[in-house]
Amino acid sequence: MTFPLQPAVSAPAVSTAWTPLSGPTRQIALEVLLDGPLSRSALSQRLGLSPGSLTRLTKPLLDAGLLVEASTPAGADDAPRLGRPAQPLDVDPSSHHFVGVKLTGDHAYAALTDLRASVLAATDAPLDATDPRHVVDVVAQLVDDLVAALATVRPSATVTGLGVSLGGHVERRTDVTLADHLGWRDLPLAALLSERTGLRTVVENDIVAVTEATHWFGEGHGCSRFALVTIGAGIGYGLVVHDEAVESPEAGLSLLSHFPLAPDGPVGPCGHTGCATAMLTTGALVTQASRRLGRDVTYDQLLDLAAAGDPVARNLVDASGRALGRLIAAVANFTMPERVVLGGEGVRLAEVATDAVQHGLHGDRDPRTHPLDIRLQSPELAHWARGAAVVAIQAFVLGR
Repeated sequence: MTFPLQPAVSAPAVSTAWTPLSGPTRQIALEVLLDGPLSRSALSQRLGLSPGSLTRLTKPLLDAGLLVEASTPAGADDAPRLGRPAQPLDVDPSSHHFVGVKLTGDHAYAALTDLRASVLAATDAPLDATDPRHVVDVVAQLVDDLVAALATVRPSATVTGLGVSLGGHVERRTDVTLADHLGWRDLPLAALLSERTGLRTVVENDIVAVTEATHWFGEGHGCSRFALVTIGAGIGYGLVVHDEAVESPEAGLSLLSHFPLAPDGPVGPCGHTGCATAMLTTGALVTQASRRLGRDVTYDQLLDLAAAGDPVARNLVDASGRALGRLIAAVANFTMPERVVLGGEGVRLAEVATDAVQHGLHGDRDPRTHPLDIRLQSPELAHWARGAAVVAIQAFVLGR
């Protein structure tokens, strides 16, 4: 499946380099990238710089094309003045493009984004085998397809970098040390893909990648402290504290999968009763629903039946909804976030079982706590591919 690019509305931008940037110069560029367009006065206030210092630091960025003056006048944060109104500073998102690829055990999902991680096109392909050579070939073909799609509307545009995410352990954003679902150990995936595609490639654990995307460009943007919980084929958890993603070599272990949520629930494959895996993963719910209903159903069919009032489906979905509420409560109680973001391909559960989720959440929270800010992400797997593109964007702009 491919979603084509829309025609460009302006001429292709000149490719500009972000590195090496350091100190306040890099901070200016990052502030504009993440929150632009921004007026000069707003930038001065954010960074504690005098107007003169800001002018001195931004001039080379403007001369190099890294920053541009937006066409719209500055907002209300600029004081009225005589003469030509000051123009806010921005980046041209079309100055760079990135490809992100999310690998599962049997499929590859790819997305083409601009510098602000807006998805411009998406495509996917099955993985008929998990041999590294075959997977590299599939990824390379997806990259070629998206590069060709970009060339049809922006002939002089190029792709700056490639990001790949997968479930498992990754070191140095280059090597896959363990990916059970692909049968990989100690695989230099970034080097293999760089050689095959000619693109600088970074590799990251999928939940880390989507956490970074949520932090920089998604539902967690603007929060210095938030938690991300994903439900789907597995259970994922990411945490941002003091505006930095918490990193751990255990990020690929899906530690929340074992968290107990229902003492009388089914036993998960790990042997734990009523754990998050047994109560919330799409595979577990489909298995339980098919057994109780006496026929095979998909995850979406189960949720549709519950929404329509089928008593068997409703009971199962509400039990899972209460478990999800309890999991959110535990995350909130332990980490005290400003916001909890729910994502993953199974996130529709939170919409169909809203009342049950709230019941489980409030049952495990002190009644004196403030209402929890909960945001839902898109369940589309292209969203995970976008996360992979974001780690490539970060590698580019941060010089990682």
